[in-house]
Amino acid sequence: MASTYSFDIVSELNFQEVDNAVNQSAKEIVQRYDLRDVNASIEYNRTEKTILIKADGEDYVSAVYDVLIQKCIKRGISVMSIDGGKPEHSGGRAVRQTIKLRSGLEKDDAKKVSNAIKDSKLKVQTQIQGDAVRVTGKSKDDLQEVIALLKSTDLPFPVQFINYR
Repeated sequence: MASTYSFDIVSELNFQEVDNAVNQSAKEIVQRYDLRDVNASIEYNRTEKTILIKADGEDYVSAVYDVLIQKCIKRGISVMSIDGGKPEHSGGRAVRQTIKLRSGLEKDDAKKVSNAIKDSKLKVQTQIQGDAVRVTGKSKDDLQEVIALLKSTDLPFPVQFINYR
């Protein structure tokens, strides 16, 4: 009786780490000399998966954005999960930038992953399950080749491999 092995491909974001990165960024913004008296602030909305940066000029907004990116990298958050929008003027000198956080594989992204695996001609099956892709095969070696293939592929989103059985 042949057993099958499987794992899931997901694109998850640790929202607690994002919250920590935003809080560290807010502390640094208050302490930095070049960001004093420019009304710079950063707010995190966990339910909408957005981060809002406000300041009195585009240069200051981009400086706050750079601080946020540095803190995210230090906390292990992939930069590909952060979709920085364009700074927009909101009246007077005030400028704001809304940053969207990507969590979960969208349908198109799941299809890209599935097609990349199928094009590799490995003896595995893929199945899209909501915001994850399940890969099953009879050999653990084939599954490890799929993982190596996806790690070497330039995907525009981060992927993690879970439930390896």
